[in-house]
Amino acid sequence: MATATLENELDTIGYTAGMIWHFLGDNGPTTMTQLVKAIDAPRDKVMQGVGWLAREGKICYEEGSRSKTIRLV
Repeated sequence: MATATLENELDTIGYTAGMIWHFLGDNGPTTMTQLVKAIDAPRDKVMQGVGWLAREGKICYEEGSRSKTIRLV
């Protein structure tokens, strides 16, 4: 049963990563705050989705004067 739960969790994170990917593709660079508001998922899932995409080398962070933005590579 633990394996099924882990697989469901990974599916959810992967799905959220896909939503983030499409959002960034459609809207361009955005802050984490804007991303969390725009994606229909809990904040922790959005953060995990961002980590998923970062690990795959599909996004990068840009340091601004007041905040960091996330964009597709």
